[in-house]
Parts: sequence; C-alpha cells; structure tokens
Amino acid sequence: MRLYWFQVAPNPTKVRLYVAEKNAAGAGIELEPVVVNLPRGEQNTADFRRLNPFASLPVLELDDGSTIVESLPIIDYLEELYPSPSLWGDDPRGRARARELERIADLRLMVPIARMIHAMRSPLGLRPNPGVAAQAAAVWPQAMRFFDDLLSDGRPLLSGTRPCVADCTLAAALQFARFGEIELGLDSRYPGVQQWDRTYRARDVVRDVFTL
Repeated sequence: MRLYWFQVAPNPTKVRLYVAEKNAAGAGIELEPVVVNLPRGEQNTADFRRLNPFASLPVLELDDGSTIVESLPIIDYLEELYPSPSLWGDDPRGRARARELERIADLRLMVPIARMIHAMRSPLGLRPNPGVAAQAAAVWPQAMRFFDDLLSDGRPLLSGTRPCVADCTLAAALQFARFGEIELGLDSRYPGVQQWDRTYRARDVVRDVFTL
C-alpha cells in the first residue's frame, strides 16, 4: 500500500501519527510513502487526479490500485486490518468517547484553523479573505476551552493513559497552527493544552513525524 502525503498538511499528518502510534505499539503497518508537493501544485496533475479527483491529501492506494481519499476512512480501514492495539478503545463507551474527541478536534479545531491560515496567508496561494478568517477565528476557541477543561485533571493523553486517534488529530491541528503562525494563546489561556502539547511532542514516535 502507498500513502500519499505532504509534511505539515494536517490531515496527512493525522494519518501518519496514527500509523506511527500503531507501529510503536507493535502493529507492523507497512506503507510506501509518496510525497505530493502541495505548494508546487502536484496534487493537480492528471496522474494524481486519477487517484483522487478532489486533488486533496492524504490518499491511501491499495495493492489492487483502488484508493481511499479521506483521512478518517483511511484510519478506519487500517484499524480493521490491524485491530490490535486499538486506537479507538476497547469497549463501546470508550470507542464512542474517542470518536467524539476526534470529531471535536477535527471539525471544531483543525478545520477552522486551516480556514484561517488559507484565508490569511495560504501556502497554496489562495487569495486572502478577511471575512472567512474572522469567522474561523470565532470557532476554534470553544474547542480549545473544551480540551483545556478535559486536560485539567492532569491526564497525559486525551482519553487517559493510552493514545487515541483524537491525540493524532489535535497534534496535527496544533502543528498546522504553528506553521501558519496562528497565535492560539496556549501559554496564557490554555495551560492544560499547552502541557499536553509539550508532553505529546516530546515522545519519540511524534518526533519522527513532526516538522514543527
């Protein structure tokens, strides 16, 4: 299988962190990495659009040539192939909670952060749009407060002591914010998230994936 990705891009980073976490725990997922340079427009070539007509990353190409083109279905597919150890949890309640946390990190934090970056100084060359940036800036603080409250009990990871997919998503979102020079106020407003971020980024498995 091949994984198409670009460094710092948040959704590919989420998948790469997931794979790294699984492999660190002994899953043995083997993926051939293929870097697609987004700023140079390589996602818009005819060859890549045959893999993904939406010209987005990540893409998982299976051995039969078929593809999966969204980050969460890619993770779910790999989780089916390599179920142990689970990064969703071991029981229905735990899995539901882990998915809830992941969706909050993605839809209420990663997405608005990405919109802000692309509306202010897009690495893809999109035109600035102050209105879109302002709308996005009004969304992500609520999610940051949510995670700060969750982490106020001192837990090292979002679901407790084991990594889950939500940790991968939150970490990817915060790295993209650093890349886009978005000031999130971790040091002054969200000390719990700041401590989690420091602890999570210090892990060997994360340092092998992260650029920033």
